[in-house]
Amino acid sequence: MTKSFAYDFYVNNFNIDYTFIVFFIVIFLLSVLAYELGFARKLPLLKSIIVYILLFIGTYITTTFAILQMPIIESLIIISLVLGIYRFRMYRERKSN
Repeated sequence: MTKSFAYDFYVNNFNIDYTFIVFFIVIFLLSVLAYELGFARKLPLLKSIIVYILLFIGTYITTTFAILQMPIIESLIIISLVLGIYRFRMYRERKSN
């Protein structure tokens, strides 16, 4: 199984007591970024709140996988980079037309 570089880095350099909380926050923020870059549409306020609540609940499960040393954070970073590049290219293409 692939080991997580983020997990190894955090355990070797920081206090292990707050690992779950720190990973939860990082994964939630990266998930929100990936959602906003790739999948978000203009929704009414109540629907947006429901989406973010479900994203928050799903982050708990994803964080559990990250604690089991699966490369979740690394995957979210790559997803965010790819979607960011895609968004930038689409913006530049629309601007030139």
